[in-house]
Amino acid sequence: MKQILKRAAAFAAIGVMPLAVAAAPAFAGASDYEFQLVNKDIKAGKGAEIAVRLVHKPDGKPVADAVIFATRLDMGPDGMETMTAAVEKQAGSEAGVYRFKANLAMAGGWAFSLGAKVQGETETVQGKLVIRASE
Repeated sequence: MKQILKRAAAFAAIGVMPLAVAAAPAFAGASDYEFQLVNKDIKAGKGAEIAVRLVHKPDGKPVADAVIFATRLDMGPDGMETMTAAVEKQAGSEAGVYRFKANLAMAGGWAFSLGAKVQGETETVQGKLVIRASE
């Protein structure tokens, strides 16, 4: 009789285990997000417009209402990391798309580094995009 009760308890535990695993929260991380360049053709000069999209990689959906608190724009891709440009955040109208203006003093490769906080995430989402500015 004890053997039967032990087996029944074991089978009951095995049957409940998948429910416990399914009920466990799934944790996303900063690596589940990426910045993507929206406009590929960027002209060098004052008022260059840069648009980036923040995407949740597992489902491909844009992330709206992220707080972008760090930006850096430099010519690192062309070996001139010390040549930087100020970045000014602009109002956006499309969910998940963040717009900026910058003075790209010359044509060439620019590295655009971003840091953002996404609601519900404890880690900072970071990204680096390479922009090719043309004349």
